[in-house]
Amino acid sequence: MKVLFVCLGNTCRSPMAEAVLKDLINKKQLLNWHTDSAGLRDWNVGMQAQGRAQTLLHQHGLKTDHITRAITVEDFYNFDIIFGMDDNNMTELRLIAEQLEPPAKCQIKLLGSYLNPEQDQIIRDPYFTKGMASFDTAYMQIKESCERFVELHRDAA
Repeated sequence: MKVLFVCLGNTCRSPMAEAVLKDLINKKQLLNWHTDSAGLRDWNVGMQAQGRAQTLLHQHGLKTDHITRAITVEDFYNFDIIFGMDDNNMTELRLIAEQLEPPAKCQIKLLGSYLNPEQDQIIRDPYFTKGMASFDTAYMQIKESCERFVELHRDAA
């Protein structure tokens, strides 16, 4: 199972999701699973994850050494599932996928679709907010979504 997390700049949400899933992969010994993250924009390429994202991961016993990168056409062929974080991410990912020849076989899904239906399924971008509250909210949504995803798919890979 190859999973790619995508957000706008690859500095907050997607590296946090990558770190959360890597931790679950290790804890559950999912040896055939791989995860990575990327951004829809290239303005942060080569940078580390945003400082508040790293602080939050550290508070939860996780870390990321991810260096930001932009999504590539090859990602649509190399990953089984590509997760977007919000409606804008999903629209862009679908538009890219629709133009590919030959068509890619990867699934494109909203990560928050694994949350309970009564919860907000959009994982909002915390980058432009002050403080940690939006990062905390995004982290909890990501963690719960990843746990549910693994629970449902751990035997499928």
